[in-house]
Amino acid sequence: MPDLERIYDVAKAEELLRQSAEAPVLFFKHSLTCSISQAAFRELEQFLASQAESDTRYALIEIQRAREASNHLASATGVRHESPQAILVKDGQPVWHASHWAIDRAGLSQAIHGAS
Repeated sequence: MPDLERIYDVAKAEELLRQSAEAPVLFFKHSLTCSISQAAFRELEQFLASQAESDTRYALIEIQRAREASNHLASATGVRHESPQAILVKDGQPVWHASHWAIDRAGLSQAIHGAS
């Protein structure tokens, strides 16, 4: 199962954006107080549990703990903030994103395997 890196600051978010030139990065913005976000996070966890190791990196931004990093990601990608939200970045650019109930295992799989 691939690792899910936690992002707490802008510097780490920016580092992963730069590293997306080498391999895709999926950012997941998660609200710790939202039931929809909890459901989307479970979908992400189940997706990750079914995956073998790959080049794609996975990053978690807990909105309440890393609001600046979340805002920076929205600004850097041009993808308006929502929560929950998944943003797949390749070469520094968003190539797919989804929010709320649109975040599910099938959509994640299609996005990840299409970007690799």
